[in-house]
Amino acid sequence: METSGAPWFVAQTQEIDPIDDPLLFADPASPLAWLRRGDGIVGVGGMVAGFEAGAGAGTPFGRPEPTDRPTPAEAWRDIVARSEIDDPLGIPGTGLVAFGALAFDPRSTSTSRLMVPRAIVGRRDGRAWITRIRNTRTDPVDDTPFPVSRPYGPYWSATLGPGAMNPVAYQEAVRAALAAIDAGTVEKVVLARDLVGTVPAGADLRRLVRALAGSYPDTWAFAVDGLVGASPETLVTVSRGRMTARVLAGTAARGADAATDARAVAALAASTKDLEEHRFAVQSVLTAVDPFTQEVDAGAGPFTLELPNVWHLATDISGAVRGSASALDLVAALHPTAAVAGTPTDAAVDLIRRLEPFDRGRYAGPVGWVDGNGDGEWAIALRCAQIGSEPARRFAEYSDTMPVTAHAGAGIVAGSDPETEMLETRVKFRPIVDALA
Repeated sequence: METSGAPWFVAQTQEIDPIDDPLLFADPASPLAWLRRGDGIVGVGGMVAGFEAGAGAGTPFGRPEPTDRPTPAEAWRDIVARSEIDDPLGIPGTGLVAFGALAFDPRSTSTSRLMVPRAIVGRRDGRAWITRIRNTRTDPVDDTPFPVSRPYGPYWSATLGPGAMNPVAYQEAVRAALAAIDAGTVEKVVLARDLVGTVPAGADLRRLVRALAGSYPDTWAFAVDGLVGASPETLVTVSRGRMTARVLAGTAARGADAATDARAVAALAASTKDLEEHRFAVQSVLTAVDPFTQEVDAGAGPFTLELPNVWHLATDISGAVRGSASALDLVAALHPTAAVAGTPTDAAVDLIRRLEPFDRGRYAGPVGWVDGNGDGEWAIALRCAQIGSEPARRFAEYSDTMPVTAHAGAGIVAGSDPETEMLETRVKFRPIVDALA
């Protein structure tokens, strides 16, 4: 890799006066955002640099096909090596940053992308900043204007209905998965079903991000390349030599009142089926991070995590990062976890391909951001919808609507009940369905 001479990219960060809502600076038609509890970063302007990979062209699993196409981690190291970064703040999200959304399956027809925008506006712990990024080969002069906030457009709603797998077909798929478990093919597999519909052309998609961020403030609210959602599950966070991950596996719907809610969480905490499912997920993460970490702590056992619509069994994992491993290296090692694929991983993914009659795209794939130090925050793309497709966005001016697809899944292990698992997906659809409506 040749990196001598003038830098290809220059990123300059400066502190600005406090801002109330970073999302107001994002593009209404194609927002680029990562938010939690009101703080976060949004991208502004076109893409200055990045990485793209489709089926068979270097994969987000970190196991590329026989090709000279780099992995996302390798591509990002190349971009950073060719960059000059002026970041006096050193706050997570400052300096050179790429937003990313990666496909769940390396065979997916969806594109995995890292996107470096022309400008980034951020806020964290009461401080705000702007980072301007330019390509010195095409933008020799720094003429990037200061981003202008834009008020939210009108409210809108989507139409949604059954997709390629309706509730009846989903229960049939669960029965087929249970047969595979009985045969010893897998110990666990996560099966998803889909909803499809349309949103009005020209809709201000920031409305969707705002609705999710407001209703679920403790999740990662994101918008990257048309993928919009609010994920409760951290895939991995890397900051100053430390990594953390949150594993969610095992779910119960919230009760209608305090008494039924207490019974629901107590039953979840004592459920042999859910505890076994959770154990698979935690072990898959510990195995994946072992080559990259030391002094790893996973606690004594899962705790119950309360969200507005569900209870989850949760385990927080933390450790020191070895050497120069970046967030993207850990993303590649971790994805797909047992929480969204199953155990053993390869057999579970193969079973998903056979039982799900659709391409998951970026659903259940990694979504987040990475900076010039290799630090970053990455979640699993859950409670989300893909709005538009690449052809649809290209020809949006000729249509009154844009396609939207949402997915929700459940972990299938020995003892799973098909109807119960279908009802679990209904609960998991609720955040994105309510926000779209």
